[in-house]
Amino acid sequence: MLVMDLIRHLSQFLVLAEELHFGNAAARLGLAQPPLSQRIKRLEDELGVKLFERSSRRVTLTPAGRLLVPEAQDLVARVERLRNLMTGSAHEDGTTVRIGFPSDLGGTVLAALIAAYRARLPEVRLSPAEMGTAAQVAALLEGELDVGLLRHPVAAAGLGFGAILTQHPGVLLAEDDELAAWATVHLADLAGRALVLSPREAEPGLYDETLAGCRRNGFVPADVIAAGTAEFTLGLVLSGTAVAFGPPAAPPGTVWRPLAGAPLAWRLSTAWRGEPAPQVEDFAAVALRVLREDAGLVAEGSVPALRVAPRPATGFLA
Repeated sequence: MLVMDLIRHLSQFLVLAEELHFGNAAARLGLAQPPLSQRIKRLEDELGVKLFERSSRRVTLTPAGRLLVPEAQDLVARVERLRNLMTGSAHEDGTTVRIGFPSDLGGTVLAALIAAYRARLPEVRLSPAEMGTAAQVAALLEGELDVGLLRHPVAAAGLGFGAILTQHPGVLLAEDDELAAWATVHLADLAGRALVLSPREAEPGLYDETLAGCRRNGFVPADVIAAGTAEFTLGLVLSGTAVAFGPPAAPPGTVWRPLAGAPLAWRLSTAWRGEPAPQVEDFAAVALRVLREDAGLVAEGSVPALRVAPRPATGFLA
């Protein structure tokens, strides 16, 4: 096992040692549960000891696991201090700031973010990377990113978060869909249709929250199709195979309609590891402004006014 892999697995071991629950620990780390279980198993194999006793009811530390906790804390803290020292030195030399962006952010919003940050800090070189939330969390914890822009819910030991903003998505439909004639769509109106979402392994928190919100509001998708690109999503919508959720944007051949009552809330914030460097704080401030002004995101908990319009041939309020 490589040294940095060992440190990463020790960090994950410490989270599990705190939670004593694989599901809760995986959520904090922004991982699915199976990868976390596999990494703990690899750590046990590497050390040659069993660290946890697992049963159907609970997870407990073994004597070896309890001995490892303080040693792991010391090693992880030492590596964290070393990383912070090196990162601070690199920033002072004007080197690159590495930023993670979600794939569904949108080209115009991404361009506005980069332009605003360059205007604020023209001497800083940017290295943008397209990454899902789970990958961003791992890269931040491993020191491969300086700052990320990720989807909530996510919790990971050692990460700090900027202000959380909320986006209330609508539904993207083929323009010949019968629901396209309505000004506003209820989630229950989508019953029986397939839904396109980002793969769960990329956005575990958003994936689970979106499906839970759909079920609460009467929409149980006939199928959930994982789409890693906007082009694949668009093709499925245009073909009438499925619907998708997203911000107000309608490529040719599609229509976008708001969801009645704003039942879904997609939350987004900046994130970093440890104490944020000045360049990271500057990016967080720029992102907060641009996402409000250019992407229409609002403070967490805000709900847009419901657009009310009669549905065709029914007279019911949309």
